[in-house]
Amino acid sequence: MVEFTLPKNSVIGEGKVWPKPEGATNLREFRIYRFNPDDDANPRIDTYFVDLSDCGPMVLDAIIWIKNKIDPTLTFRRSCREGICGSCSMNIDGVNTLACTKGMDEIEGVIKLYPLPHMSVVKDLVPDLTLFYEQHAAIEPWLHAGEDPQHERLQTPEQRAKLDGLYECILCACCSTSCPSYWWNADVYLGPAALLQAHRWISDSRDEATNERLDYVDDTFRLYRCHTIMNCTKACPKHLEPAKAIADLKNLAIARSQQ
Repeated sequence: MVEFTLPKNSVIGEGKVWPKPEGATNLREFRIYRFNPDDDANPRIDTYFVDLSDCGPMVLDAIIWIKNKIDPTLTFRRSCREGICGSCSMNIDGVNTLACTKGMDEIEGVIKLYPLPHMSVVKDLVPDLTLFYEQHAAIEPWLHAGEDPQHERLQTPEQRAKLDGLYECILCACCSTSCPSYWWNADVYLGPAALLQAHRWISDSRDEATNERLDYVDDTFRLYRCHTIMNCTKACPKHLEPAKAIADLKNLAIARSQQ
């Protein structure tokens, strides 16, 4: 008889409640996922209290405040603080988004922080994005064009406009980690982020590898595992439409097969 069990470290326990800052009157409670694989212990949820009078307005400001003022062991990714690099993506209040662009005033009650879902956790709020980056590399996100051009590769305004809504992707992985199809088939399904990037290069009038790119994505698993659930579009912090890009790729592949 088949027995389905969850791994031991899937059970999350209660962690430490850190002391409130002395003299602070304007406090905000944070409950943050903590996990260190080197400790051989289950994940836990630690509770912190942030002094809003001494902290910036964004969730990332609060996390940095906690690391600087309370707990230097708290681990997370961050870089630009301007919604450009995608480093600080995490699950905030049940939604995948960027900590640097999410205001604390947008969240009611206790602020709950977890790493991006359905990915291995390196430590605390840091997911393992190795496979995600490999999938991005697999679609060859660079211009394929003949060598030694004799003139500039110009685009008309109409040709350039086809890239709008595609090139702005910052590879934060919020969309892919919101997608149930990606949760179930991450080893074979490229996921919304990689497919949106694939569409960006297929749509580029300067690129000369359209057929080769379509050959790669036109696959039962790489492309057609998408069931248009739309979580990806809802989660995108840059307000892009990965689901539409994937649908367009499907249409391009079908149209080519009918030629």
